[in-house]
Amino acid sequence: MPEPERHEPFQTAGSGTPLPAVEAETMGGLAGPPEVPGAPGAPQGAGVQPAAGRARSLWSDAWHDLRRNPVFLVSGLLIVFFVLIAVWPSLLTGTDPLDCDITLSQEGSRSGHPFGFDTQGCDVFARTVYGARASVTVGVCATAGAALLGGVLGGLAGFFGGWWDALLSRIADMFFAIPMLLGGLVFLSVVPSGSVWPVVGFIVLLGWPQLARIARGSVLTVKQADFVQAARALGAGNTRLLLRHLAPNAVAPVIVVATIALGTYIALEATLSYLGVGLKPPTVSWGIDISEASKQIRNAPHMLLWPAGALSLTVLAFIMLGDAVRDALDPKLR
Repeated sequence: MPEPERHEPFQTAGSGTPLPAVEAETMGGLAGPPEVPGAPGAPQGAGVQPAAGRARSLWSDAWHDLRRNPVFLVSGLLIVFFVLIAVWPSLLTGTDPLDCDITLSQEGSRSGHPFGFDTQGCDVFARTVYGARASVTVGVCATAGAALLGGVLGGLAGFFGGWWDALLSRIADMFFAIPMLLGGLVFLSVVPSGSVWPVVGFIVLLGWPQLARIARGSVLTVKQADFVQAARALGAGNTRLLLRHLAPNAVAPVIVVATIALGTYIALEATLSYLGVGLKPPTVSWGIDISEASKQIRNAPHMLLWPAGALSLTVLAFIMLGDAVRDALDPKLR
């Protein structure tokens, strides 16, 4: 007799033997649990999905937002332009701002001299271009000095606290009680030099307390963060905590305030030069030109229009830049 046909026993999805292909298809592909990526026997690359995107840091995220902010782009282009003519004024004019002809006093624009001439017969266009050097130098150097001094002192006060914090706070209160314009009139009136460095030193002397308070408050906030406490528990010293953990995370507010203050310092230098205690001739400055032009505003308004317009545009550009940076770095404004 022929031997009866033998059938394989039915295998379920949970058994060790895989289902036949037909039965697996019948059950909708539920032949077994899904393969785990990286498990032994799993095909290489199975189930591996590309990363959706790497997490960005605060600075990369801020730069990502700034590049799409039209206020930042416009202000940045203006600042680059003024810095460029401050470094290389010969790119725009080949006329010496101190080369004057009294016979051309207060004359209007002509070929090669689009802004006309001032009272002494000097080219207003050349003086406007060269005036950017003194104003931008004072603003940048004073801001850098005040930010460095205030940031270091304020950061140390917030980190160590105690008598150091109390002493710095009282000293800062003393400087805060002195109005910057009045202090400039008193301080610079006794300084014989009319160059940019006494003005820079005065602005740093009265400007650092504001940035010190900002740095102190930022360090006090970051110092309570979990990652700082964890680093301290792991044995990190004060130097490492300050340089590796606190400074990079507490410097953003200082940068924002310093950027806005830069425009204010440029306006302060022009005001002091206008009052006769800041920069003095033969230094070319927008404040000096505005002071001379204000006496002849009815006879020659072009003498006042161009240096005052350049000063206003420069101050506005730095204030706009500071607002854009603040919006990008402050998470509360997102």
